[in-house]
Amino acid sequence: MIISNKAAAKDPEGDVIYQDLVKSRFSQAESVRVGKLLRFKVKAAGSLEAQRLVQTMCDELRIYNPAAHQCHVSPGRLSE
Repeated sequence: MIISNKAAAKDPEGDVIYQDLVKSRFSQAESVRVGKLLRFKVKAAGSLEAQRLVQTMCDELRIYNPAAHQCHVSPGRLSE
């Protein structure tokens, strides 16, 4: 699952990374946005069921703030 700030929300961490590290060395870069990556390993009959389960867990447990963040759940394989 990827959690990122909504487009209109401020991203002070991304701003600091851009201003202090990126901007001075890479003029092509225009901005930096910071997000979080969470990997869940779940038991499910298929990838769609797994996606729904992870989305439900994140919504019910308030792992992200829907007022400020957007959440994208996608299927994937965890390298072990």
